[in-house]
Amino acid sequence: MENDVILIERRDGYRVVTLNRPDRLNSFNETMHEALMNALLDAEADTDCRALVLTGAGRGFCAGQDLSDRVFSPGQVPDLSSTIERFYNPLVRKLRALQMPVIGAVNGVAAGAGANIALACDIVIASRSAKFIQAFAKLGLVPDSGGTWFLPRLVGPARARALALLAEPVTAEQAEAWGMIWKCVDDAVLIDEAHRLAAHFATQPTIGLGFIKQALDASETNDLDRQLDLERDLQGRAGRTPDYLEGVTAFFEKRQPKFSGRN
Repeated sequence: MENDVILIERRDGYRVVTLNRPDRLNSFNETMHEALMNALLDAEADTDCRALVLTGAGRGFCAGQDLSDRVFSPGQVPDLSSTIERFYNPLVRKLRALQMPVIGAVNGVAAGAGANIALACDIVIASRSAKFIQAFAKLGLVPDSGGTWFLPRLVGPARARALALLAEPVTAEQAEAWGMIWKCVDDAVLIDEAHRLAAHFATQPTIGLGFIKQALDASETNDLDRQLDLERDLQGRAGRTPDYLEGVTAFFEKRQPKFSGRN
């Protein structure tokens, strides 16, 4: 479903989903939350969609929560946990659970929840002018949308703690050097690079890529024995897909495989 606050571009084998509130640096209100979730669910249900690009319109990727969307009466104590439970947590869970590669193309500032939603993508590329900011401490809040989970795993506990407590911006170049993102590219080629990656994934063994996502996520909490068992089980399922047979056949026939991405 398309909505003014979310733009959906359908390409051959993949989709580009664009956060489209550029006048508010694509910050989230309830309408944009609902439209984005609908866009993800629609892409997930489309068997012809084998990759997804998530980016922002205008000069920013996403500035997190639109604070003007939260209007409280004098003396009222807000319950921020309800917004997280209704919108942000389901969004991050859905991004991680999609059985296709999700490419985050960060085209400018990614702050607060916007930074962590970017980090929830499978592969993150960022324009050289982009910045990642854990802005929560400036408001007396805690990094949400998976921030306290992603950061230590991506950049290590010392850097994660400093970034969360100081709320200092990280440039795209620094984010690449620290392993926070996959790649920093010139602003002019960001979207072209995102399309190149998505077009590549649109020709790859989608079921197997989904299994890779599952295995990597599970490895964060599994011990070695459980992870070995999971690898065994997923490999058994991958070996029964038509794409495995096609890959082996193409190897012996010395040609490029033509993967269907389907069971």
